[in-house]
Amino acid sequence: MKTAFIDFLTRLGPLAGAGLLLLLTTACGTGGKADDPSPESFAAPTPYVLLVPPLFPKPLPQPADNPLTVEGIELGRHLFYEKALSLDNSKSCGSCHQQSKAFTDGLARAEGVGGTRHARSAMPLQNLLWEPRLTWDGAHTSLEQQARVPIENPLELHQPLTAGVTRLQKLAKYPDLFGKAFGTSRITEERVLKALAQFERTLVSGNSRFDRYNRGDQDILTPDEVRGMELFSIHPNGRIRGGNCSDCHGGTLQTDRNFRNNGISSSFGADLGLGGLTGKSTDNGKFRVPSLRNIALTAPYMHDGRLATLEDVLDHYNEHVQFSSPNLDPLMLNTTNDPLQISPNLELTAQEKRQIIAFLHTLTDEDFVKDPRFAAPE
Repeated sequence: MKTAFIDFLTRLGPLAGAGLLLLLTTACGTGGKADDPSPESFAAPTPYVLLVPPLFPKPLPQPADNPLTVEGIELGRHLFYEKALSLDNSKSCGSCHQQSKAFTDGLARAEGVGGTRHARSAMPLQNLLWEPRLTWDGAHTSLEQQARVPIENPLELHQPLTAGVTRLQKLAKYPDLFGKAFGTSRITEERVLKALAQFERTLVSGNSRFDRYNRGDQDILTPDEVRGMELFSIHPNGRIRGGNCSDCHGGTLQTDRNFRNNGISSSFGADLGLGGLTGKSTDNGKFRVPSLRNIALTAPYMHDGRLATLEDVLDHYNEHVQFSSPNLDPLMLNTTNDPLQISPNLELTAQEKRQIIAFLHTLTDEDFVKDPRFAAPE
């Protein structure tokens, strides 16, 4: 039988016979799949139970194919701070999303490799488990999907993820980290994105003084802060004074997760916000309503960082709203504190603005911005 098989290969010719022999040998040696990795002895990753803060709503459903694990989150933390994912090894996700600034960067517009400037500011990364749409214009609906964009964007890390994977494979620590997280040391684009998404889902902020007040510690806020919270929550009608803030920034999460034009401009220039994504003129000038959690740490403000301080923000809403702005949100109208209802402006007093700002400072979660689980690995 063996002699007959060799005679058959000989009749095929030297090249064809050698090729068939190599194919059969390879198939027999790998179970028929030439690209399968050799078996690896990694233990199954450890499921991670994420604790939802008291009074928070139920998180949105998460991808069934990317459950949170201790090892996956740890890998994601390393990747979040990994500069090899950038073109010139100078920046990481953590460069524009710094923990001490509630994962923003303190710049009006985010800075990429080589000093390039993005058209928009870096959004804070917190409580993303509750966000159905991500980025200022809502272009992405999952963290796995969104994580690729800043890596490959020429204005940000400016490197194809395929090139980043090649670099990671050459760094000694990553095969073991990927093996622990995914059961194989083989690094792929999909696994990079999954690990980054896992880490970002753990960035939960829910222990500010505002939270502790709502949980029953009534003495933790000063009288000015309590009055500021009241003003923040009231929609004025000429008889009851209020700041008209919670219409968009109410609730535990401090955002309604919507897209609105807040009258920051009378015209929009090149950045149409949601309208640039949908192509609908009625969406022009609408941007995602950001959470106000940790707002005192995330200056400057608005999608392009045009307002430097919280005082500037209060001044905008009080006296600088552009009522001629196309698609101005209806919630910006009929909100005056003028008893005669003549002025279109909010008409807050200097003291009331100061009290609202005092309340906004109670939204700072010191535990969140100092939590070692979110810091760069040593």
